[in-house]
This record gives sequence, C-alpha cells and structure tokens, in this order.
Amino acid sequence: MQWQKDIDLTHKNSFGFPAIADHFAEVDQIEDLESVLDSVEKNGWPLLILGGGSNLVLREKIPGAVLSVATQGLNILADNEHTAIIEVGAGENWHGFITQLLQKGLHGLENLALIPGSVGAAPVQNIGAYGVEIADCFHSLTAYDRINKELVQLGKDECQFGYRDSLFKSDAKGRYIIWTVRFSLSTVFTPKIGYKGISDHLDALGIVEPSAYQVYQAVCDIRMGKLPLPTELGNAGSFFENPIVTESTYQRLKAQFPDIVAYPDKAGHFKLAAGWLIDRAGWKGCRVGEVGVYDKQALVLVNYGQGLATDLLKLAEDISLSVKNQFDVKLKIEPRIYPE
Repeated sequence: MQWQKDIDLTHKNSFGFPAIADHFAEVDQIEDLESVLDSVEKNGWPLLILGGGSNLVLREKIPGAVLSVATQGLNILADNEHTAIIEVGAGENWHGFITQLLQKGLHGLENLALIPGSVGAAPVQNIGAYGVEIADCFHSLTAYDRINKELVQLGKDECQFGYRDSLFKSDAKGRYIIWTVRFSLSTVFTPKIGYKGISDHLDALGIVEPSAYQVYQAVCDIRMGKLPLPTELGNAGSFFENPIVTESTYQRLKAQFPDIVAYPDKAGHFKLAAGWLIDRAGWKGCRVGEVGVYDKQALVLVNYGQGLATDLLKLAEDISLSVKNQFDVKLKIEPRIYPE
C-alpha cells in the first residue's frame, strides 16, 4: 500500500479550508488497512480517520497520516414481517444511504436525511436531527481495533451513545476504525413528527398523515431552507451543540427571556436552542473577513471562500464568550478540530 504525500484536503472537508496532509491513503480492504496502520505505528505518526469531512475543522498543516475508509455496499442481513437488519459500508454517503432505505421500504432514519458525511462517521457523533438520532435504530458495527489488531463487533451498549457523543469520542478515541455499520429498521412506517419544525412544515402543506417519502422530503426542504450546501458555501452544519441545563437554570432564563427556545430533556433538565442564544446575542448574519454566521441560521458558521480554520475558531470563541456573558450558558463546539 503506497502513501500519497503532501495531499491537498481542501475538497475533502465541507468547510473547504486549505489543508495539506503529510501522508494520505484510502482503503477498502482489511489487508490494506493493516498495512497502512503498520507503517503509521512504525513511523510514530499521528493518524486522522477522515470520513466525509463534514464534522471537521482542519488546520492548514496535517501532520502524520490521514486515512479514508472507502468500504461500500448495503446488504439486508435478516428480515421478517416487521423489521430488518441491514449492514452498510462505512464509506457510503450518509444521505445516499438514507435515500436507498426509503426506496427499499425500510424506516426509522428518515428524519436524518440530507445530513452530510459518511456512514462510518455517523456513530462517532451519534448524529441526530428533528427528534431522531442514529442510536434509536442502531444495532451494531464492525471496527478494526488498533490495540488488539483485529476486527471486533460492538453493540449499542458498548458504543456508549450520548447526546452527540459515543465511545469513539471519549474512552476509546482513536482506538477503533469503523468498517461497517448495522441498523435495525422497521418495514412498517411510523412517522416521527413531534419536532415542531417538521409538524409545522407538514401542516402548511395540508398533510395530516404523511408517508415516509413526505417526511423525508419535509426534512430535506427544511434543511435546504436553513443550511447552505457546502459546495456553495463552506460549512459543517450545526457548529455548536444545544446546551443542556438544569430546570432551575432554564426557569431563570425563561423569566428573563420569555421567548427563549428550549425543549424538555432528561429528568430535571432542558435543552436550549443554541441558535436562538447566538441570534439573540446579535451574531446572526455577521461576517468577519472570510468567515461568518449564516444569515438564515445562527447555528451555522460559514467560510465565504478564502477563510482559514484559525479565522473560524476565533469567531467561535468570540460567539461563545458573548453568549456566556449574556446568558451565563457555555457553548460547546460540535465539529472536531484537527490537529487539536
């Protein structure tokens, strides 16, 4: 397996930030993966596993090695009258995967349509949107264990899913390379339209009992109305996580800001809409040089074409400080920053 050297990753990250990788390789065979990892270990290189590059802020120089997993394919492993277990390659495009499920009559992930990135990256972040996260339908995955140097199977509990969190971001960061992912899906469609944005959109269309395609299309319409396509305006979707606060903190903020947007979370806690906080702090639509806050959604930071990671991170720091000063709420960046 030959490494490519000094590879430009500008078009491999959705922000479109210029970044040069010392070494780069793409693999879809275990033998090649083991060969690549062997050279990484022998040379003592840091290693970045690059999926779709959609939840990532890349700095200009990427030391060591960058590895892209390109495993493809979607297979139905088991099915019955009500459910099916499917396995999909980590290198598959996420939205393309969701579209395939719709065509095959397999349901549960419609609300996650049009999220950029790869299937393999989805469990790392436990991606979610419009009241659904992948943990809701997750079955298990196959990953390469870099410590024991073997393929392993990890179930839902072992993956330790949390809000935009998993085993792969915390306790075992860097240990596992996701190869294939399995989901347990329903062959009977039950719409999940409790999220206000979806219900309002369907109501406006006069749709009372939506089909799977109508929910899928509603999600796509909403996302396209709020988020710019990365090919047109560099971005990574939501840049900050929605902060979770105690009920007492929520009640304090509600008394001071009656129109605050929040949703009940785990017992005694509320999830605040980070976009509302940022908008209320006056940042929506602000541009600072070649980076800024999207004018249609304050939760989205954008690169206007010539920006750098350092520019964006400075903007994010200023936004976070502003929100902290006004609401006494701390924002957490959702994308990974690399090198950290």
